[in-house]
Amino acid sequence: MKKLVSGIKPTGKLHLGNYLGAIKNWVALQNEYECYYFIADYHALTTEISAKELSQNTFDLVVDLLALGIDPSKVTFFKQSDVIGHTELGWVFNCLTPVSELQRMTQFKDKSGDQSANINAGLLTYPALQASDILLYKGEVVPVGEDQLQHLELTRIVARKFNNRYDDYFPKIEPIVSHAARVMSLNNPEKKMSKSLGDQSYIAIRETEDDVRKKIKKAISDKTGVENLLELYLYFGDKEKHQKMSEDAKLDKLMNSELKEALTKSILDFLKPIQEKIKNYEQNPDKVYKILADGAAKAQQTADKTLLEVKKIVGLKK
Repeated sequence: MKKLVSGIKPTGKLHLGNYLGAIKNWVALQNEYECYYFIADYHALTTEISAKELSQNTFDLVVDLLALGIDPSKVTFFKQSDVIGHTELGWVFNCLTPVSELQRMTQFKDKSGDQSANINAGLLTYPALQASDILLYKGEVVPVGEDQLQHLELTRIVARKFNNRYDDYFPKIEPIVSHAARVMSLNNPEKKMSKSLGDQSYIAIRETEDDVRKKIKKAISDKTGVENLLELYLYFGDKEKHQKMSEDAKLDKLMNSELKEALTKSILDFLKPIQEKIKNYEQNPDKVYKILADGAAKAQQTADKTLLEVKKIVGLKK
């Protein structure tokens, strides 16, 4: 099977937009590829985050992913910082990557605007570390949304530069472009569901029943809002009922209270078994840490081999 590599930053609560946009796809892909899934905790350091927050976010994210269906018996699942080689290979790539390529990255421009008081070097060189994350395992395919293609293209450029300067070593990387749901915000259906839009924007995987009810009840229900809620119901509710409500909406016969009640029930039905699994993992933290340790040990074997070969190729080792 081809090698697939993907990571996720531990920078906040996992929500339904994250699940539908990426994690659901991860779960499906683990049956088709040799998958390396990691928690990108080094990348999280580019934001202003306390040590306590980073540690707790990381543990929570690992638990959430396991509860949502990531299977350690099928994939290599680990923390980025537990594997030696990500930052070392990242430095090699820093020395190959033109600053002009990094400065044109849309994410660098966006993040620089979002955190104007903290435009650190890591924000600029983020894509070089991201290239290392993929190429350290000689990843051949990477699942991405259309808005992430620019970063993946830079990884391809870095691989070509290395191969042209030194040796034809790294494989060609192909994107698996996800056409998954682009879930919109509850309180601003013109924008993508995001933590940056505030707590009322999203429904977290760990959301309480009361909060799910309150958030959906307060959700914008103008024409665009109703379309958004119907779209969300499509993924969690009954298909025939969705069809009926969609037809009623077109005829202006759909009552917002009916739609919101149906959506609330469908989301709660989805979240209940997930949250039960989360609780079980949280009651057995040693099991969680062992999963990470085993995953890191497995990933390290591949990373060690790649890093040794790269060091020989560039002249750092004989």
